Amino acid sequence: MMTKKNGFFILLFLIFLYVLVPWLIQVTGRTDLLYTFSAVALLSIASAGVWLTFFIGRINIGQGAYALVGGYVSAVLIMQYGFNFWLTLPLAGLFCAVLSVFIGLPILRLRGVYFAMVTLVLTEVMRLTALALPITKGAKGITSIPLPAELSIAGMTLIPSFTSLSNPKVGFYVMSITLMVIAYAVLWRIVNSRLGHLCKSLQQNEELSASIGINTAYLRILTYSISSFFGGITGAAFVAISQSIYPSSFQVTDSVNFMLNCFLGGLGFVFGPLLGTLILYFGWDLLFATGKYQLLIYSSVLIALMLVLPNGVMSLFGQKKVKS
Repeated sequence: MMTKKNGFFILLFLIFLYVLVPWLIQVTGRTDLLYTFSAVALLSIASAGVWLTFFIGRINIGQGAYALVGGYVSAVLIMQYGFNFWLTLPLAGLFCAVLSVFIGLPILRLRGVYFAMVTLVLTEVMRLTALALPITKGAKGITSIPLPAELSIAGMTLIPSFTSLSNPKVGFYVMSITLMVIAYAVLWRIVNSRLGHLCKSLQQNEELSASIGINTAYLRILTYSISSFFGGITGAAFVAISQSIYPSSFQVTDSVNFMLNCFLGGLGFVFGPLLGTLILYFGWDLLFATGKYQLLIYSSVLIALMLVLPNGVMSLFGQKKVKS
């Protein structure tokens, strides 16, 4: 339940994201950080989708596949059919959600490591599919994608064309942060609703849940499709930022990182994936100076953190866990 205290902290957080961070970037002249924070925000959305599948007791290592599909759906609709980017954003998510239903129907029956291993190959399957299909233009990818155009309704401009902005990086930052805020608001609402309590019961004991009349198959498919929707809009948003999409834009390592973000941030916390994404993204960059030892130190620190903080970094702040 939302309290006045929670509402106050959320307001402060939004002021920090929309006012303080851009101001600090402007003052320091590090405008390149606008792209960096935009990337972190988008990656955290995909990680939030992975967290949701953990919430029903499934390990999802295939989110990169849906991010790749979402990116191609947006790029094809823009380049081949002249769609406005803002329309392709939800369409990419919906396409991935529908696709995940067909993929999820058979594999969601699997448990534990079996489901995880099947999802692990999804990203590579989608990459090979993108290489083979003519509409995706193979290894050349789809390039020279225009910046997001104006979004208007009944003659009223809601979002200006990014080409008209003096600094499109600011537009991308605002877009990414807004998508992240909406995604986590939706995630929080799901977890704290009747649907969330039913999903939590699947994590604890599916047989017991089914015995009291809960449609476990429906819940698994629904949560997996929402998770994939998050992956789809992540890929579509990255297309707008990079103005290109290639079969290698999202790889197996990205899918693994989405999962690691959830573990590091905390599986028992709704905002765990957000914190985990922030730590992993900047942690990798900070270790760049170590050269050939970067990967060794990076993996060692991750293992140590997971051993010392099995409930994730969020547990340090004493935040309330997801209730069962």
